[in-house]
Amino acid sequence: MIQSPCINICSIDARTHLCMGCGRTIDEVAGWSTFTPARRAEIMAELPARMSAAGLVLPAKAAG
Repeated sequence: MIQSPCINICSIDARTHLCMGCGRTIDEVAGWSTFTPARRAEIMAELPARMSAAGLVLPAKAAG
């Protein structure tokens, strides 16, 4: 199974162009299954800072 940051809140923020659920770009979402495990790990490591910088916050239900 491929690890994914998806929390099933799949909506792209018009301002940041990031998924409001996980912080990935649409290209990252679309290509996720083709990325190497190392590339997926790099992206996942960036997501918390990316979400914070974009002002996107995980809903309490998903975060806890």
